[in-house]
Amino acid sequence: MTEKLYINETKEEFDAIVVGSGITGGWAAKEFCERGFKTLMIERGRVVEHRKDYTHENKPVWQLETRSKVPNLLTEQQHKVQAECYAFTDATKHFFGNDRDLPYSTEKDTKFTWIRGNQLGGKSLLWHRQSYRMSEFDFQNNKLDGEGNDWPIRYDDLASWYTHVEKHVGISGEKAGLKQLPDSVFQPPFELTQAEKDVQAKLAKLYPDRPLVMGRTAHLTQPTSYQIQQGRVTCQARNECQKGCSFGAYFSTQSSTLPAAVATGNLHIAPNSVVESLIYDETTKQVKGVNVIDNETLTTREYRGKVVFLCASTLGSTQILMNTKTPSYPNGLANRSGVLGHYLMDHCYNAWSNGELEGYDDEFYSGRRPTGIYIPNFQYTPSKYKKGYKRGYALGGSAYRDNWKIGLGQKGFGAEFKDSLTKPGKWRFNFYAQGEMLPKFENQVSLHPSKKDKWGMPQLHFNVTWSDNERAMMEDAADTCREMLVAIGAKNINSWTSTDGAAPGLAIHEVGTARMGRDPKDSVLNGYNQAHDINNLFVTDGSAYCSTATVNPSLTFMAMTARAVDYCVTEMKNRRI
Repeated sequence: MTEKLYINETKEEFDAIVVGSGITGGWAAKEFCERGFKTLMIERGRVVEHRKDYTHENKPVWQLETRSKVPNLLTEQQHKVQAECYAFTDATKHFFGNDRDLPYSTEKDTKFTWIRGNQLGGKSLLWHRQSYRMSEFDFQNNKLDGEGNDWPIRYDDLASWYTHVEKHVGISGEKAGLKQLPDSVFQPPFELTQAEKDVQAKLAKLYPDRPLVMGRTAHLTQPTSYQIQQGRVTCQARNECQKGCSFGAYFSTQSSTLPAAVATGNLHIAPNSVVESLIYDETTKQVKGVNVIDNETLTTREYRGKVVFLCASTLGSTQILMNTKTPSYPNGLANRSGVLGHYLMDHCYNAWSNGELEGYDDEFYSGRRPTGIYIPNFQYTPSKYKKGYKRGYALGGSAYRDNWKIGLGQKGFGAEFKDSLTKPGKWRFNFYAQGEMLPKFENQVSLHPSKKDKWGMPQLHFNVTWSDNERAMMEDAADTCREMLVAIGAKNINSWTSTDGAAPGLAIHEVGTARMGRDPKDSVLNGYNQAHDINNLFVTDGSAYCSTATVNPSLTFMAMTARAVDYCVTEMKNRRI
């Protein structure tokens, strides 16, 4: 990357402005740049350079001063919210937001956990890389069961775009031929352990509607020549991905879409640039650019562009739209429907179960596989719903063998105790649920009427709770997991469910606050992620979602973004934008 890549002040009008540099922002920039469009990517945080800035990569725990633990005082002062994330450690905390500088509020007796990564690459440096296509059922269920508005797109609208992004990203997995979990373009899957293979065979006989497959993940297992040319190579199965991966083995903006965009010569990046609002022209009914506050100096500037793609994350994009108030849109730009900020959703992870597996004393495994097993939603259409709640859940999990870490909870000292920890323990199998959250108008984010952040922008205020539907779903999921473990012969089974455990937001799959739809009266965007009333404004992150489905959303974010860019370019060439 050259110095000219990064800019601050400029009078240039860009063909396209992309706000955000994470998974969707990287894809929008790549697609525009490769089509010859002069593109500005705006990132509110600092620059993170691939390889150079992965400062804790390859450092084992025992070489870290605090053995990867973040000091309690630092956590309390700066990372109280971020520390709830599974990936937050002393070796990764520099990729997370600082809660002291990023305050937000919640309605009384509610909680929302907002995990943030404000740097070039965004949360693409932190995501868990699980990559699944949504199915035809996921796009139909809102209409079929009456929860939420009808998605304006169907699976067939995205199928070719899934293929487009998968060839670039690199998804490891195996073809299963399941209509509720469409196959992707795959590289070879990671291997199941023998215990998992046996559980897979047992479940196939006992529960033929609940197929167990290897988790599909954005890790290269057989990189293509194009991916190798980008400097990406095979995953080393270290499972230390959130420290940064110099191998480029997992997909991130830094390893993949950013170098592709930079190679065109059409990209500029404005880092440390907090987008405060959009510039809207009441006469032309178009956006003309963005108003920016410098992250460090708090000075203001603006950037001009012919089209604007908001890819700032579900809540980031929504905050920008709500903070853009004009005579035509006094309640937020593109908010004629009044639904902006409403229908906030996340996945519900509040149920799990595990048990001991007998045998396999001569079995072990090497490496730290970056994925586990997956059982797709088996309640994927109304005729399959369980009694007492709508929609369903997927199951993740794995078979594993206790290792030395079990000693952290045991009493003991001396040579004999230490020697006991060098021997592998019992085999176990665990399931956890990933449940769908229904779209509810009352689950919303808004601008706080008086509290501001360090940039002088209104803080976000959350009013989000799990409904009785999610509570019933998680209770059933825990019971179902226990039932399946009993059926496969597991012993000493433990189960847990609590909707008070993981609050909304902690799945880091928040979606839905600027949803697409067929009717401008109940949605913000059309089926191409284009604002109904502002033809040169697009929003392609999770805020466009109409429902969560049960699969991880990032692969669909990418496909929707590539499709939206293609549509936008066609409209611009035909002078309709």
